[in-house]
Amino acid sequence: MSDLFQQPKPQNPLNEPLASRMRPHHLDEIAGQQHILAPGKLLRRAIESDRFTSLIFYGPPGTGKTTLATVIARMTGSRFESINGVESNVAEIRAKIDQARHHRDMRGQTTILFIDEIHRFNKAQQDVLLPHIERGVIRFIGATTHNPFFHINSPLTSRSQIFQLEPVSTAELLPVLHRAIADAERGLGHLPVTAEEAALFHIAEKSDGDVRKALTALELAILTTPPSDDGKIHLSLEVAEESIQKKSIAYDEDNHYDTISAFIKSIRGSDPDAALYWLAKMLHAGEDPRFIARRLVILASEDVGLADPAALRIAIDAHHALEFIGMPEGRIPLAHASVYLAAAPKSNSAYMGLAKAMSDVASGRTLAVPPHLRTKSRKSLAAGSGTTDAELQYLYSHDFPENYIPQAYLPEGRSYFEPSMNGHERKIKERLDHLKSLFEAQSDKP
Repeated sequence: MSDLFQQPKPQNPLNEPLASRMRPHHLDEIAGQQHILAPGKLLRRAIESDRFTSLIFYGPPGTGKTTLATVIARMTGSRFESINGVESNVAEIRAKIDQARHHRDMRGQTTILFIDEIHRFNKAQQDVLLPHIERGVIRFIGATTHNPFFHINSPLTSRSQIFQLEPVSTAELLPVLHRAIADAERGLGHLPVTAEEAALFHIAEKSDGDVRKALTALELAILTTPPSDDGKIHLSLEVAEESIQKKSIAYDEDNHYDTISAFIKSIRGSDPDAALYWLAKMLHAGEDPRFIARRLVILASEDVGLADPAALRIAIDAHHALEFIGMPEGRIPLAHASVYLAAAPKSNSAYMGLAKAMSDVASGRTLAVPPHLRTKSRKSLAAGSGTTDAELQYLYSHDFPENYIPQAYLPEGRSYFEPSMNGHERKIKERLDHLKSLFEAQSDKP
């Protein structure tokens, strides 16, 4: 029978996951994020001078959002209370705030309330924080993988400084892995480990900027590898490849919009290599290929336009081919169209001309249709109101040489289409300039 009063055995710190044990204690130990943590940067100055109230950290998993919050608490000597947006409710938030008020009033101690996955809180839960932030009862730090400007209430974002954390590069991950192997107190330094540089590079590269994922893979590789005859644990490339799963792509709502934006801008910028990379990322992540095809059709008119009239046909053909053959082969016509559009000459003159005309229609006086362009019944009405025969006469273009006769089709001489000299549009410009000269010559006749 077990002793009900038996004291629990003290936990061995080495039983914690490696990623938890290796959590940084100081800003200089945090991997990456130099765009906000380098000496002289705003966030670092605010932490070192202890001059901040509310912070929101936004970025993909494993980039150090929770770590940064704990480091801030350690460096500022603050109490650290943590809750999760998935599990917590208003009652728990109020309890944490009451504890913070007690420590402030009785001990003069500041409390940092860290809320992970703050985007999971509804409006009422987020609003509970506002008065206590303003009164200085708590110092709030939120963490989210979602764009805070879309997923967090504006009263809370307006009271917070928002910092975006980026995926940690392979070069910045490698020192973290080396430190974990060498650190005997918190890492794996108590084990006789020798690691191939190629193995560490593979883990760092396949972790996709996620420090937690890299350390977890390293720990799994080392702890499941038996010592060799020399008594050492050899971490080879083969072991590393088995210890980290196939690279997954972070592709949430924000990545969806960012990646399609990069894809479109790469094609617009005439870079087929970049276009193929962003296309591959979207397909790998499971993006709807019909969405990609629709965007290619739009781009063919908006950005290539009349500089290459075949571009729209090729984009539409790619869309039809995708619907006809399905995936995975449907990626081939998508690549075909992407490269063609990227390499094609560019012009947005037709699109911009329409935009100017739409602006005029929306903001100015609506122009009446000239009498000679109206229907027969409308011409009869115009004749009855005193319009002259000359004003009512419509000249049929096909009755004249070059199928053209100078004639006004728009009152007030407005101009919207300004063709470029790119690709096929150069020929269009030359023809329009020729027709314009005929019109001007006709106008100069007495």
